[in-house]
Amino acid sequence: MRAMILAAGYGTRLWPLTIDRTKPAIPVLGRPLVGYVAEYLAGFGIQEVLVNVHHRPESVRAALGDGSRFGVKLSYIEESEILGTSGALDNARGWLEGGPFVVVNGKIVTDIDLSAALAAHRQSGALATLVLRPNPLRERFSQVFTNSEGWLQGFGGMPAAASDNETDSSAVGPQMFTGIQILQPEIFRYIPRGRFSHLTTDVYLPAVAAGEKIGTYLADNANWHELSTIERYLDTTIELLRGLGQTVALSEGAYIAPGAEVSQAILWENAQVANGARVREAILGAGVRVAAGEVWERVVLVRRELLEGQSAPEKARTGYYAGDNFVAPLGYCKMV
Repeated sequence: MRAMILAAGYGTRLWPLTIDRTKPAIPVLGRPLVGYVAEYLAGFGIQEVLVNVHHRPESVRAALGDGSRFGVKLSYIEESEILGTSGALDNARGWLEGGPFVVVNGKIVTDIDLSAALAAHRQSGALATLVLRPNPLRERFSQVFTNSEGWLQGFGGMPAAASDNETDSSAVGPQMFTGIQILQPEIFRYIPRGRFSHLTTDVYLPAVAAGEKIGTYLADNANWHELSTIERYLDTTIELLRGLGQTVALSEGAYIAPGAEVSQAILWENAQVANGARVREAILGAGVRVAAGEVWERVVLVRRELLEGQSAPEKARTGYYAGDNFVAPLGYCKMV
């Protein structure tokens, strides 16, 4: 079986971190996020993997190489313009349509049992199967509606907050999509040719309306993290660090002077914190320098030279210049 990793997005909600790389290439505990996805697929015996690229394509290629260190054999397909989740499949139709295939978003870290999902897909005879998970905390992920037998009925907006008489940890809550799906090649009958399109709105809903069976598999009690916002990226990294008994994530070449105070922080490649500086709940982009005596808390720092003359994308976080750095203050960040 083959698989495709979707890695072509702009990552605007992660800006300014995505000024020099695409979202799947951001480091998580010193390794590229998309590398976790490749290893995840390899762990279930899937070795032939295609990765679509568009924004900063060189960053994904540099992060993954030929895939051998992650246990897969990688191929790349570049999109000259962004095509959407199903437009990406149409662009790779010749590589995918030989049999059933798996599609995974390149922005997740998970241990969901893909073998169980594949078995459920085969048994159901569905045209496609979406892997779902419960969302009892009503996090801001779109809702997925199914009937009593688990067949897809439709998609909704963000769930309402839990009511006062519900306990978040025990509430059943709505269902949400994990970014993992299994598709039969017949799905291409419903994918528009040669244009931008999304699986949820342009493919699955028309297929259901035509009488096709789109299945779901509910993955409960599994670890799953989606890192498409700066807050989620920082929260998830802090949580993973806590499990390791650590408080700082260092990429290659990052350095913290012995007299610096750094905690709950992420330092990208060659970032440095000088003696006497203090950094907490912060992300330092590649090559950032924090000088002696500086104090940074709940911010993202990116080298000024990367952003000067660039226009911030829509949905991007605002910030300001301070010396050699661009500073983007963080909103609420959950303490773990």
